[in-house]
Amino acid sequence: MVATILLMILLRLPAVAQAARHYTELTFPALPEIKVPAYTRYKLDNGIVVYLMEDRELPLIGGTALFRTGDRWEPAEKVGLAGLVGEVMRNGGTKKHSADELNTMLEQRAASVETSIGTSSGSASFSSLSEDLEEVFALFAEVIQEPAFAQDKIDLGKTQAKGDIARRNDNPGGIASREFQKLIYGESSPYSRTVEYANLDNISRQDLVNFYQQYFYPNNMMLGIVGDFDSKKMRELIQAKFGNWKPNPQLKVPPLPAVSQAKQGGIFFVDRPQLTQSYVQMGHLGGLFNSPDYAALDVLNGVLNGFGGRLFNEVRSRQGLAYSVYGAWSPRYDYPGIFLAGGQTRSEATVPFIQAIFAEIKRIQAEAVTPQELAFAKESTINSFVFNFQDPGQTLSRLMRYEYYGYPADFLLRYRRQVEATTIADVQRVARTYLKPEKITTLVVGNSAAIQPPLTALAAQVTPIDITIPAPRTTATSPQ
Repeated sequence: MVATILLMILLRLPAVAQAARHYTELTFPALPEIKVPAYTRYKLDNGIVVYLMEDRELPLIGGTALFRTGDRWEPAEKVGLAGLVGEVMRNGGTKKHSADELNTMLEQRAASVETSIGTSSGSASFSSLSEDLEEVFALFAEVIQEPAFAQDKIDLGKTQAKGDIARRNDNPGGIASREFQKLIYGESSPYSRTVEYANLDNISRQDLVNFYQQYFYPNNMMLGIVGDFDSKKMRELIQAKFGNWKPNPQLKVPPLPAVSQAKQGGIFFVDRPQLTQSYVQMGHLGGLFNSPDYAALDVLNGVLNGFGGRLFNEVRSRQGLAYSVYGAWSPRYDYPGIFLAGGQTRSEATVPFIQAIFAEIKRIQAEAVTPQELAFAKESTINSFVFNFQDPGQTLSRLMRYEYYGYPADFLLRYRRQVEATTIADVQRVARTYLKPEKITTLVVGNSAAIQPPLTALAAQVTPIDITIPAPRTTATSPQ
């Protein structure tokens, strides 16, 4: 019987193979329009802005709180402070529960509560089964409003940060990214500062408390919750856990740090004799998401990047100069981003690789893209954008982010229409307007002995960068 079934299957296989079509003959349905699920936005009396979006597909609930803070506002002599605050808010326990008790209570419910502070925002998040919402949400509110900042957890966080410092030169790609940020924004800029041992030694528990007390108030908070809940009951729960939290009427958020390009042009080099390949980053200061040309610049990125993009086709495939290659206009929400190009190449191909990228940047300014390139870029751009909205949680996160940075609520809908309307002339116009070959700063992390021809073939002066890690103070003790 088994042999008969196998024979029938094998007899069917040729027919299936004969029916297969070449991938170029396949057709796919049009991408769906982005639809924002129904949601509620309201404001508590103490200033908390709340977004609620019901999604009954699974018995799960998740939420995120955003606070207007960031490591760009930490003191220059205490770089790393904001990151420690974000870490120890959760890992240090609360005034009611130790860190171990929090961990146990959450693990028993397969739930999580996390906190962090990045460059331009602070966040706290939770995830829970619907049946455990009240218990988990209470812990979430407790972590936000009553962190204990336990000294032993602060010391542990510092120790882990010092381990990161000790290992930071192990990864050549990390070196390239870190040092390139300094070249563009400047070594002292909040957008490129590096945590050193001395910074951590300067940080006391009171510094963490002071930073927390400067920014963590209800009138500096947005809360978004999505999942399997009833909005009326959720509003009651939010009111019960956050409604009595007192706002700070004197709250002041510092102005944004000024940004300008530190190094305009030039070749910079980090010598790593053990490497057999070079890590290259090159670019200049860029712009913001709210640029009127953002959509056209994204299409420009699509022309340059990915399988079928100019850089891949020319630099990697035709000339064989790269393991990886990229070039993209990378904006930020409220401070200038970077136009960044580069990749990895074998040592002896470093100079031709850099020259080839420069050539492609200049070519896209001088030569109009073809209709095929435009269609490919627009299609890939829209495809990738649509998949950012596969579930309600992703959409809610976008809505909150847009309000946080002062963008219009329909920004995501405008974007797709603007991409679809982008023309060949638009791509060439933004390439000529926004790409500045004369301001491109180039950084290479590689083996100087193996880079032939040498980098001096590109410029008479090549500036070395010292990445020696300043030694810790041997007698330092953590301030209390």
